Amino acid sequence: MNHLVSNAFQTFINEAPDHAKAWMEVVQKLDKGSALDKKTEELAYIAVLAAARLESGIPFHVKSAKFNGASREEIISAVLVGLPAVGNGVISCLPKALEAYDHE
Repeated sequence: MNHLVSNAFQTFINEAPDHAKAWMEVVQKLDKGSALDKKTEELAYIAVLAAARLESGIPFHVKSAKFNGASREEIISAVLVGLPAVGNGVISCLPKALEAYDHE
């Protein structure tokens, strides 16, 4: 199992492969349609995950953002960008994000 992919998503892939394949095709098409560069897109996605309190996706997308040139400070800012809009719930994602960034 990929340690960056959540247990729930890995189960989805393993137990519902046809659905997972269809989902990934949609995700790839949406990705191709984005006008954002990959780093910016990942930072924006991290912000959305934090605002929605979907911590399980944070490690995967932090690693992708880092791979695409995001700094540790940019990861922190992405997690916290939603603070004024959705409140301090976003901070619950900060430890997981930094752990993923700092773990080689």
